[in-house]
Amino acid sequence: MKEQILSFLRSNARMSVSDIAVRLNAAEVDVASAIAEMEKSGLIRGYTAILSDEAPGAEKRVKALIEVKVTPNRDGGFDRVARRIAKFPEVTDLCLLSGSYDLQLTVEGDSLQQVANFVAAKLATIDGVISTSTGFQLKKYKESGIIMQGDEEYERLKVCF
Repeated sequence: MKEQILSFLRSNARMSVSDIAVRLNAAEVDVASAIAEMEKSGLIRGYTAILSDEAPGAEKRVKALIEVKVTPNRDGGFDRVARRIAKFPEVTDLCLLSGSYDLQLTVEGDSLQQVANFVAAKLATIDGVISTSTGFQLKKYKESGIIMQGDEEYERLKVCF
């Protein structure tokens, strides 16, 4: 039942306990108990809203995807550096990658300069960080499985003879 509850919450975190219970043919108290247990154990870490770029304040934020090469530590591999980077409030997402870079960060700031200062003054100075590559998000097409803009109307040019 937990997997099914998680599937429903992934697609709509605002789905009510009663709606989930109906879909699972289960008692509301059992569903509520399962959700509470998953929250307490840390299986569910939080809930979030997916906002359009038109949301108030969204146009002011600058998002950057930063790839980081790291020298792994003998004792903790990439974890020591990753945990240190994760503590910065500018970092919203952080994951270990395979490929030419080791870590990928999503960083948010109020301006390009603020993100650039974060990279130069905080990220690049961490012991073990070898290099970084920064790309700034220009437009969001899809987030967490949700298409962000509707299909654009396309009208063929009329050909006259």
